[in-house]
Amino acid sequence: MTNMLQETPITKEIIQAHGMTQEEYERVCQILGRTPNLTELGIYSVMWSEHCSYKNSKPVLKLFPTEGKNLLVKAGEENAGCVDIGDGLAIVFKIESHNHPSAVEPFQGAATGVGGIIRDIFTMGARPILSMNSLRFGSLDQSQTKHYLRGVVGGIAHYGNCIGIPTIGGEIYFDDYYEGNPLVNAFCLGLIRHDELTKGKASGVGNSVYYVGATTGRDGLGGASFASKELSEASHEDRPAVQVGDPFMEKLLLEACLELVKTDAIVGMQDMGAAGLTCSTCETAARGSVGVEIDLVKVPRRETGMVPYEIMLSESQERMLVIVKKGKEEIVEHLFEKWDLHAKKIGEVKDGQQMRVLDNGKVVADIPAKSLTDEAPLYQRDSSRPVYLDEAQKLDLQSIPEPKDHNEVLLKLLDSPSIASKRWIYEQYDHMVRTDTIFLPGHDAALARIKDTKKGIAISTDCNALYGYLDPYEGGKIAVAEAARNVAASGARPLAITNCLNFGNPMKPEIFWQFRESVKGMSEACRAFNTPVTGGNVSFYNESPKGAIYPTPTVGMVGVIDDVDKRVPSFFQKAGDLIYLLGETKEELGGTQYLLTVHGKRKGLTPRLDLNRETALVKLMIAMAEKRAVQSCHDISDGGFAVAIAECLFGKRHHPLGAEIKNLDWAKGLRSDSALFGESQSRAIVSIALNQKEDFESLARSFKVPFTQIGRVTEKELLIGDWIRLPSAKLETVYEQAIPRRMSK
Repeated sequence: MTNMLQETPITKEIIQAHGMTQEEYERVCQILGRTPNLTELGIYSVMWSEHCSYKNSKPVLKLFPTEGKNLLVKAGEENAGCVDIGDGLAIVFKIESHNHPSAVEPFQGAATGVGGIIRDIFTMGARPILSMNSLRFGSLDQSQTKHYLRGVVGGIAHYGNCIGIPTIGGEIYFDDYYEGNPLVNAFCLGLIRHDELTKGKASGVGNSVYYVGATTGRDGLGGASFASKELSEASHEDRPAVQVGDPFMEKLLLEACLELVKTDAIVGMQDMGAAGLTCSTCETAARGSVGVEIDLVKVPRRETGMVPYEIMLSESQERMLVIVKKGKEEIVEHLFEKWDLHAKKIGEVKDGQQMRVLDNGKVVADIPAKSLTDEAPLYQRDSSRPVYLDEAQKLDLQSIPEPKDHNEVLLKLLDSPSIASKRWIYEQYDHMVRTDTIFLPGHDAALARIKDTKKGIAISTDCNALYGYLDPYEGGKIAVAEAARNVAASGARPLAITNCLNFGNPMKPEIFWQFRESVKGMSEACRAFNTPVTGGNVSFYNESPKGAIYPTPTVGMVGVIDDVDKRVPSFFQKAGDLIYLLGETKEELGGTQYLLTVHGKRKGLTPRLDLNRETALVKLMIAMAEKRAVQSCHDISDGGFAVAIAECLFGKRHHPLGAEIKNLDWAKGLRSDSALFGESQSRAIVSIALNQKEDFESLARSFKVPFTQIGRVTEKELLIGDWIRLPSAKLETVYEQAIPRRMSK
């Protein structure tokens, strides 16, 4: 191609610097029928990176169930999942990682993670109504972890608070295995009417391609490639790969795009996420099976001297690509002018299927669009069971002494940052903006009402990564089950999940085995709950020089409650109510927070999950809410029964209730620590008023869920048989001060 810019000769060193193998480079040459120039090489390198192409993970992801009667968009078809909730309404939601940027620049890494996931929602025409997150850090006793935590929480708060979208819940864990490689998984959910759903595809030869939003700079350059390699001691030198966000600009862009959707001026819209202008251009072309031609001279930019390579790969924030109907350009330009935003025509939809990029009329890239997306390479990676599991799964309970002081153990667990109150974190978030938040952070699931209806949306993000480390398959099952349990505990019906699969280097057979087994377990659980996977994100290469993170397949479960007045809180409501234990407690101490926190052991088989028992419990929880048969419901998870009972007391800050647990028949034959701190699955604690007793027990029998009346709600003190007796105020103080105390040092 005589008029194509030949910027730099392509050498083996340049190919390697772009993260491409020699075989991949040769495949590019074969596709193009010639050698690529540097801009084209850069385009292929980002689009074929794991972050964009899922070239290592896609074959395994096919194991997920991705179809369901309520799904309006299939997984992978668009930027986010879309699920019908009735009455012409649908919810659009997704969770995605921003781990590597947050490790290098915590504040901006987390902030732009929030901004990116918000754009994934409104690019489909949905108004974002809530955000959540799932975070992992190293030990909170380390100064580096405190730096990460302050930066990440500050970035999430800054972006969410400024744009006016409430952050209404999430989860956070601390463990040595995340030192140097924190995880920042951002979730967003939006609301849309069926007829306003906007697709991210180009169509109609002659239609205009518009660039809208902020200007393009060099920030974020190569971010997709950066996210597809391990972190190292030199990763701080990759700061240019971390984007810089402007939430006020994104608020303008959000409102302009949602107003645009209500016109008849556009046929498609796509955000400029990972790989920026490159991904938005080739993805819209590929989805529509058309060609797209753009001229970079028309792209608004904020830095001088930018070359085509930089413009195409920049990941500057708050930008969108819009496909505009021919003759409707003036509508778009006037609308964005009103919002004080750029709206520049940079190209057109063309015949054929080429993505052609010009620079002031000269061709700088000419690539078949689908070769960048649908036809990216796929690999079947080797996998092998990690050798550490043989030793890690062994646990001799005879070597673990039962506690002499159970009070001391409970206080120690409540002081563990992974279990303790996360108030220090969520009080930095505006969780009441828009005034639709019903359950404040701290409940089993977040709950928000849908304005002008009785409906509510419940969401829970969950993953016990220690389980995933000890048994990836069982850990994957439990991540889905706990998320479903939390959503159902609020009274909502689980609908579907999105997931963020965080793992180490997939080129290592042991890591890939963890990944595959986790997906198998998650898939089995999703089928049991009839909650299809709507999409999500795979984040590989989460390794620091110290090694890989735990396998962390984070689940974002979304459910609907038809009448929010029937919601069920997680906390006891009043003294005198009866307390019941649902489910069975077994001798299961492997992988527990008790074993880790008190005995310093990451050992044993994780608790076993029986999906028949779990689905029965979830169905019972939904029925309990529908029939108003309970006062509260709280699942039993990290820390076991004693921690769950303590958490039930803390519904009113500074005025905790008490509980008297006298019936310990359910604990007969068990070690005291297994009874109190074991983490057997499919269990929950409920409180009921005296006049609900007959209805509640009848319901539990009908769903064949084991139940035991164990005590009653009291005031001021927690009493569990002869094992535990502690003032509720002391429990609450330890629980609330665990994180602030460490952060103040």
